Amino acid sequence: MAISLQKGQKISLEKEAGGALSRIIMGLGWDAAQSGKSGGFLGGLFGGGESIDLDASCLLFDEHGNLVDAVWFRQLTSNDGSIRHSGDNRTGEGEGDDEQIHVDLPAVPSNVKSLVFTVNNYTGQDFSKVANAYCRIVNAANGQEIARYDLSCQGSHTAMIMAKVYRHNNEWKMHAIGEVGQGRTFDQLLPQIRPHL
Repeated sequence: MAISLQKGQKISLEKEAGGALSRIIMGLGWDAAQSGKSGGFLGGLFGGGESIDLDASCLLFDEHGNLVDAVWFRQLTSNDGSIRHSGDNRTGEGEGDDEQIHVDLPAVPSNVKSLVFTVNNYTGQDFSKVANAYCRIVNAANGQEIARYDLSCQGSHTAMIMAKVYRHNNEWKMHAIGEVGQGRTFDQLLPQIRPHL
């Protein structure tokens, strides 16, 4: 049974997974919120909803808080190959995760202390236009969902610092940050991320 994370909560991924973890998947899912108006005949024919392009990113930081690398829709694999992005989903349509970031934890370079996962609305709408948004951590070895964090907080923000996965005493832990921000791409969130490193 996955743990449902609260803002600010910290967990041991290995304890929640019931053993050693080698590969995890960070899944991001969302839908466009229904507007309540049918949009008339043509709106009904063509769905009537505007498309929402949320983007998941994974930022790699060293122990001094320096950005070492970034995996996002413009760079789908980290320079060392330990982190891979599934590719850009521009609508949120379909069941399950809309974007996934695969992390091979033992292969993450030793100088990387923390991985920060962010979500940005590239199309620029605020989160009041987003429904059913979540991020989750899955054990890639068996498909078990370890932790889930609900992102569907209505508001005027266009981005969120979701979570940090970090090394502590030779194990990987997760901190649900859940801090809202503004920006179409992750780099606009960097000043806000620094205090969490």
